[in-house]
Amino acid sequence: MNKRSRQESSRIRWAYVFIFPQTLFIALFTLYPIVMSYVYSFYDWSGIGPLKKYVGFSNFHSLLLEKQFWQAFRNSFEYMAGVIIILMPLTLLMAILLNQTFLRGRVFYRTLYFLPVVATTAVIGIVMQNIFGNENALVNDVLLALHLVKEPIPWLLQPGTAMLVLILVGAWKFFGMMMVYWLAGLQTIQPELYDAAKVDGAGFMTTLRYIVLPLLVPIGTVILLLSVVNSLHVFDLVKTLTGGGPYFKTEMVDLYIYNYAFASGGIPRIGYASAAGVLFGIAVFLISLILGLLVRLARSNFTKSSATRQIDGGLRG
Repeated sequence: MNKRSRQESSRIRWAYVFIFPQTLFIALFTLYPIVMSYVYSFYDWSGIGPLKKYVGFSNFHSLLLEKQFWQAFRNSFEYMAGVIIILMPLTLLMAILLNQTFLRGRVFYRTLYFLPVVATTAVIGIVMQNIFGNENALVNDVLLALHLVKEPIPWLLQPGTAMLVLILVGAWKFFGMMMVYWLAGLQTIQPELYDAAKVDGAGFMTTLRYIVLPLLVPIGTVILLLSVVNSLHVFDLVKTLTGGGPYFKTEMVDLYIYNYAFASGGIPRIGYASAAGVLFGIAVFLISLILGLLVRLARSNFTKSSATRQIDGGLRG
């Protein structure tokens, strides 16, 4: 073995040495819990003592007949849809604005919008609970002072307004993250394409329609995938802001699982909670699979060469 081969082998061994601790943590704290959640779902187990009472698919059967689970399931997708509908267009528009070279203080505004992302979600939930949570809260004081309402609004005590507040806070929390994704996509567009559009006499809207949006389709599908998966897991915000109320109208599947797995008023039902987690995990996986196929389709249909041909046809047609 020559010196170069020995050096290459040494680098490979050291690479495995540095990878091993991370791999071990992933195996212990990610893969093992996932596997055991499937195992627990087939047992009637409280989390104390050995697994003895095997019940087969009984937990899944009970879960499918439980109206509260389907309410939580529906709430999770309602929240996800509301957040996505708000964030996808608004963050794209803000990213386009902050990507303009003539705008002064772009770095400051990008940092300002990104600040909620780095804040702890549970802390945000507690703060927003104080802002919306009672009759003397800040929002009601402002609305009353401006004479926009005649009496305080119980924001978190009504099903419709509680979900609305939850969606708005969630959208505000992750606004900066999605905006950064769009900015990353915008900065991959070659400046020569903008120059060519100017030479052909294209204005801002024409450039946006025939250059920016077609080239952003692949990254847009990726952003949609990440946003959907992220918004379906919103335990900490719901737990601290609404607690799942009123009348379970804002209870998400994550909180539903938590309530059964760590029940404070009764015996924990780890097996039942695991079955709920398995079913919800399968649903999220199927959605991710469908969106992943859309990502591949978008990448194949909107390559840079095809987008360039579309630009030429659109500007000269």
